[in-house]
Amino acid sequence: MPHNKHSMDGWPEVVITGVGIVSPIGIGCEAFWESLCAGRSGITKIEALREQAWASSIGGVVTNFDAKDRVRPRKALKVMSRDIQMGFVAADLAVEMSGIKSSGVEPERLGIVFGADLIPCELDEIQNAIRRCIVDGHFDFSLWGQYAMSDLYPLWLLKYLPNMPACHIGIAHDARGPNNTLTLAEVSGLASLIEAVRVIQRGEADVMIAGGTGSRINPSIWVREGAYELSKRVDDPQHACRPFDAARDGMIHGEGAGAVVLERRDHAVARGARILAQVLGYACTFEPRRLHHPVQGTAIRQAIRLSLRMADLAPRDVGHVNAHGVSTVDDDRAEAKAIHSELGDVPVTALKSFFGNLAAGTGIVEMAGSLLAFAGKKIPFTLNYETPDPECPIDVVAKAPRPLKIPTAVILNHSRIGQAVSLVLAAG
Repeated sequence: MPHNKHSMDGWPEVVITGVGIVSPIGIGCEAFWESLCAGRSGITKIEALREQAWASSIGGVVTNFDAKDRVRPRKALKVMSRDIQMGFVAADLAVEMSGIKSSGVEPERLGIVFGADLIPCELDEIQNAIRRCIVDGHFDFSLWGQYAMSDLYPLWLLKYLPNMPACHIGIAHDARGPNNTLTLAEVSGLASLIEAVRVIQRGEADVMIAGGTGSRINPSIWVREGAYELSKRVDDPQHACRPFDAARDGMIHGEGAGAVVLERRDHAVARGARILAQVLGYACTFEPRRLHHPVQGTAIRQAIRLSLRMADLAPRDVGHVNAHGVSTVDDDRAEAKAIHSELGDVPVTALKSFFGNLAAGTGIVEMAGSLLAFAGKKIPFTLNYETPDPECPIDVVAKAPRPLKIPTAVILNHSRIGQAVSLVLAAG
């Protein structure tokens, strides 16, 4: 496909030259892509809850993960929660693939924008302080200041601040340019990528690292399972997440992180970088969502429309949609109708079916599936899609990967708070 010259007149073209993945179906691009092609699910019973019947007792868990070999300085691990470690490793993998450090970039022209959630604390770190505040079976708040100060690690808070992934990545890579964090639930990753693109377009940096990290595999999430519309298929974890399928009954929690390296096309070409994709267009929109009222999908439709307009593409120019596909009844229905109304019968894939909802980590990890689809020339399929839902009038890629006929993709995410993001990519 020819490079788009009209989508962002006056702005430099921004391309992706590196991608890093930490996910329940693999760490790194090769393992991730192999799992997608093989239909290998990463959703399982959470070991600590194996005897529980809660809906949140299953999830997409990252296994065989050890950040020690990549985190630097090594002592920084003491102030890194799991979310931060996953984000750091994803960014490090992306930078390694891009080759940006060996080819040289001025530290003042390298920046970070990273998405993160409000990071939940590990219970083993605060349990002693909490127990000392319990009097006659009730928590006495007046004791917290006294015991928290003595029982908690002095730098405890630094492990759980959502701005810390961007800070640690910036320190490790000597990135002295813009450094920012977005906390917007599931849209955090794509929104961070878009802001990073804007930073480059404004001329404030030559290279940006963008990404997102999140984990909902935490006891503080488990006890709030009533706050989420979760699947009840706890006895069949691998088939529980069923985006757009008529038998879907709720989302699955997961954890993971993804990151990309973005740079001006001329900068990438000058250093001989391999270009994975070009960012053609984007849009961030909002739909006020009222409690106990189903989402209507107006923000999703508007985001698709605006991003295509920026990209100067018609619906027929879109090769596939990488959908949010969270597997709840109302969200999938609204998203499917929005996709159909704006893009017609474009092929749609939903990768949460493999690993669940990764919160702030979900957008970039899912987008990585489309980047790898460009290289592999096939669209990864949606797991567990067996019975079409008449209320979801879209062409879901199911059972096996489908040949990629047009090397463009629309990536979608939306949050239950109301934000929606659409990103348009083309093969490099």
